[in-house]
Amino acid sequence: MKQKNPLTVAFALLALNLPMAAAYAHAEHGQPQFGGVIAEAGLAQFEVVAKDGKVVVHVTNHGAAIDTAGAKGKLTVLAGTAKSEIALSPAGGNRLEGSGNVAGGAKLLISVELPKQKPLQARAVAR
Repeated sequence: MKQKNPLTVAFALLALNLPMAAAYAHAEHGQPQFGGVIAEAGLAQFEVVAKDGKVVVHVTNHGAAIDTAGAKGKLTVLAGTAKSEIALSPAGGNRLEGSGNVAGGAKLLISVELPKQKPLQARAVAR
């Protein structure tokens, strides 16, 4: 019986494991890291955390923090027939913050303008 080339076997094993490596790299993508709800817009991912009249939006790109210095944003909250808007401003690192209440089940529209980038919009439903 003819023995296979060790490089061929190693290459075959590597090729079979590549899809799994991609899955592990994105394991946190789409998962809340701070107990909020996730909304996506293009390359950005927003996690909206609302508690005790304070709203914090964490901005990431595939798990990597996106600096929010110079950014501005707005969170529109639709709860039944009531509509409210919460202004979001940079709060250091990858966070935007604002003051307002978000009821469970409310529809959220996140609008963020990062410096030198197109405006981003994303939707989510509050828990």
